[in-house]
Amino acid sequence: MLYYSLKVVVRIASLIFCRKIIIKNKELLKAEGPLLIACNHPNSFLDAVMIGILFRKPVFSLTRGDVFKNPVLRKLFRSLRMLPVYRTREGIENLTENYKTFDSCACIFKQKGVVSIFSEGLCVNEWHLRALKKGTARLAFKCWENDIPLKVLPVGINYSSFRSFGKNVFFNIGTPINKTMFDHDGTDGTKYQDFNNKLREELAQLVFEIPAGDERIQQQKLGVRINAFKKVMLAMPAVFGYLFHFPLYVPVKLFTAHKFGKGVHYDSMLLALLLFFYPFYLLLAVILLYAFFETGWIFSVFFILPFTAWCFVQGKKQLDK
Repeated sequence: MLYYSLKVVVRIASLIFCRKIIIKNKELLKAEGPLLIACNHPNSFLDAVMIGILFRKPVFSLTRGDVFKNPVLRKLFRSLRMLPVYRTREGIENLTENYKTFDSCACIFKQKGVVSIFSEGLCVNEWHLRALKKGTARLAFKCWENDIPLKVLPVGINYSSFRSFGKNVFFNIGTPINKTMFDHDGTDGTKYQDFNNKLREELAQLVFEIPAGDERIQQQKLGVRINAFKKVMLAMPAVFGYLFHFPLYVPVKLFTAHKFGKGVHYDSMLLALLLFFYPFYLLLAVILLYAFFETGWIFSVFFILPFTAWCFVQGKKQLDK
């Protein structure tokens, strides 16, 4: 219940925190399971959020295992369809837990479910496809060896910014990979390497390659042209939206910068905190306005103020400088 409720809320909120979402091969968002979504990992848990809100079917997400240490958080994460996967840096003694997670994934696939995995294994804020780990290949071959008709769907996510609110998101979906594309008689090492070569070939067409600091290529690949007439029409509500949301946005941004600095979690945490506090901020605004004016139209603020935020995002700077 929590998963479905948050999916609806965050999908609506994405109309504000994403200036534009451009989807390649949009029809594959309706893909049926068993399906393994193999994605790059440029922006912490925002990547999983984007996958979760865009795909039609509920998506189980493989998540770094160290965040499951707290029993309360562990229960919360599982209710959000998150499954732990451990890396060597999180303790060699925990690696055996991955077998349990892969068994859980196999059960999900047998029920025609969908799971997402970040094939690079590590999050880095950059426009670049990094080396792929073997986890995706291991999971795929485990399912194929157990006669599960799994499809692996390559997905590349590209953001126009890793530091600011209101970004362009290019959500590129590639060609599904299936069992028949591989020789299953070789050694595990050979099979995994063949799989990674194929997956990398697909992802390379979906993940933008932009050298750090190259503003020309950033603009070319990540910028979206702003309609001049639309910008003029939205100017006034955009100014109001900026002024009204300033007392919320700036303190949250400063707090996030203090806690997470230039780390890879900054962007995702900024979004999460704004999403958490925004309903309370709107409620406070409605209470204060009602105290002064005592009229029913005040409740339209719940719709008008988010609209002004959307107007501001439409015309703001798109790229990091």
